[in-house]
Amino acid sequence: MSIKIIGAGLPRTGTNTLKESLEKLGFVKTYHMKELLVHPDSITHWLTLKETGTTNWDELYNGFQATVDFPAYPWYKEHMKQYPDAKVILTVRPFDKWHSSVFSTIWQAGPQTLLQKLGMLSKLLFNPRLRSVIKCVKLAKEMIFKVHFQGKFEDKVEAEKIFNQHIENVKAHVPADKLLIFDVSDGWGPLCKFLGVPEPNEPIPHLNKKENFKEMLGHLMKGEMV
Repeated sequence: MSIKIIGAGLPRTGTNTLKESLEKLGFVKTYHMKELLVHPDSITHWLTLKETGTTNWDELYNGFQATVDFPAYPWYKEHMKQYPDAKVILTVRPFDKWHSSVFSTIWQAGPQTLLQKLGMLSKLLFNPRLRSVIKCVKLAKEMIFKVHFQGKFEDKVEAEKIFNQHIENVKAHVPADKLLIFDVSDGWGPLCKFLGVPEPNEPIPHLNKKENFKEMLGHLMKGEMV
């Protein structure tokens, strides 16, 4: 099965809503960071992609028709090379809302205090699956905050420049007829028109709100898909 949709949007730009929407529209299954956390051993595919620019695509995306969010978005160009017929969807949202959302979720994911870190260390000693999950979280933070945002995420002025530059880079790289710049608050219309499918008779799903992030992450780290 070949990937038909490549998500180039940053995490917290409505990527989980896009995942659920694509699956409702028939693009089953859609890969998302959730998949990596539930199946953390697949990190080997992403580490290989990071190191070499390619990976075992067939094994990674066995059964999938689309991919959104991290870990795919930093390598959207490599995905386009592998799947030249795929369409690209760039999810966007206002910078201030995005930065606030990321700061209160991904930025603070994992233990923050010394006591929390000691508690995590004790769990890691006896839980090999949890060790693999932590590697996935570390990869996400490295690629998003250290690589993409160049260690400047906390500087909102610099972060906004990088945020906007990503949008311009995608627009410059992806042919216009294969690109949808999509704000999920616009609903089904632009998405269904772009994909050439009818609009469902139900509201577009709005999921993964920041107030639910910790609960969701807890389930995923236990291997429970939500």
